[in-house]
Amino acid sequence: MKWLVTGAGGMLGRDVVEELTRRGEDVAGLDHAALDITRPESVDRTLAAHRPDLVVNCAAYTAVDDAETDEARALEINGDGPGHLARACAAHDARLVHVSTDYVFSGDARTTPYPENHEPAPRTAYGRTKLAGERAVLQELPGASAVLRTAWLYGTHGRSFVRTMMDLEAGRPTVDVVDDQHGQPTWTADVAHRIADLGPRIGPAAHGVFHATSAGEATWYELAREVFRLVGADPDRVRPTSSVAFVRPAPRPAYSVLAHGRWQDIGLPQPRDWRAALTEALPLIHKASQGVRS
Repeated sequence: MKWLVTGAGGMLGRDVVEELTRRGEDVAGLDHAALDITRPESVDRTLAAHRPDLVVNCAAYTAVDDAETDEARALEINGDGPGHLARACAAHDARLVHVSTDYVFSGDARTTPYPENHEPAPRTAYGRTKLAGERAVLQELPGASAVLRTAWLYGTHGRSFVRTMMDLEAGRPTVDVVDDQHGQPTWTADVAHRIADLGPRIGPAAHGVFHATSAGEATWYELAREVFRLVGADPDRVRPTSSVAFVRPAPRPAYSVLAHGRWQDIGLPQPRDWRAALTEALPLIHKASQGVRS
């Protein structure tokens, strides 16, 4: 089976390529310089040249705050680009896994995780553009595509909240972190594993929307405390604060926890708890960060 991964230079894209390579799959990873998904002619030529069985779209405009004043450009990448990929996949008989986000929801569910079929209601430009991409994929490639919503990503490649907390632990006596936003810290390696498992199953019995976040939930404050604990630091050096102290152009969801019911429907296990994933990931992130510094 031949795979093509777009956005392969990013944190998730790199992990997807690594996971597929580890499994012995035939995979081509293309970064933005190799493939600009906003150019339909380039997308079609690329699929014609590579002839993949499966395409994984990790390319995205992820600058949430910048999108508030740059929505047209964000829409080109997050909305139009996935549509170009879906049409090219249809033309070249390929299946598509498209990565999306919890920002398609309003983020005010309070205590009940969002199921896959909950009606989206984005509150930000970023969320609106990602929802446009979801709808384009599902409309252009029904029955041969899957949308994977994920959130709160961290990994060994690139910057993330987890790596920032590790850096701040080493450089500050205390850190103030918001304690009124709830989500699911998610390791990109776990998402890559999900993508590799799901891709070959896509078809009449396995398509549509799936949620690819870790199980459980936490606030950013709770995640920061767990990072400190795992590196052997005093978690009480992390102090809780509210979102009012960190006003951003794009409002952050107060509660964007996602449910995972569809995995069981297609015979795949539920995601593991975020703490178990973080415990495994942290030594690898530390090792990678040391390599960057040296």
